[in-house]
Amino acid sequence: MMQPKSRVKIVSEETLSNGWTRLTSYLLDYIDRRGATQRLKREVYHRTQAACILLYDPKRDLVVLVRQFRLPVHLHGDPAWTIEVPAGLLDDDHPEAAIRREAMEETGYHLRDARFLFKAYSSPGSVTEVVHFFAALIDTADRVAEGGGLDEEHEDIEVLEIPLDEAARMIETGEIFDAKTIMLLQWALLNRGRLQ
Repeated sequence: MMQPKSRVKIVSEETLSNGWTRLTSYLLDYIDRRGATQRLKREVYHRTQAACILLYDPKRDLVVLVRQFRLPVHLHGDPAWTIEVPAGLLDDDHPEAAIRREAMEETGYHLRDARFLFKAYSSPGSVTEVVHFFAALIDTADRVAEGGGLDEEHEDIEVLEIPLDEAARMIETGEIFDAKTIMLLQWALLNRGRLQ
């Protein structure tokens, strides 16, 4: 069987935009499963890797989430202040170091342990971003700062403590619609018995 990389040849690439995110147009030759060569044109957003984390307090059976403004959601006409798990770009850090930093900045929680769960591409058809998913057990003693984000980055983050079952209902009611948050909440519901 042919190796996957040998089935793709980049014919040309052109940078269309190079701002906060780089957008590139590619022309490629792709050998399909029948052995025929297809010429394809694709556009790809090159995004930095990211990490996210579910903060779960087993004593109170609640999760710590954040609410913040998201321009793409606003432009789409949905409620722009979205409820999410803490997350952020790696900024050249190891995923665990990055998510420890982001959890402290956004929520004020110091993490004793951060357990790596899995990684996933957020939108593999057009975006290079890989998200590393973590979970951590926390309690009230672990909140050592206010959180809320960094002033110099103009972050305006509200910290929320929500019972796990209520957070699950918020998915069904449409109050939580962020994909990474839904994935981690579903993981927590499936693994609640092991989260002690």
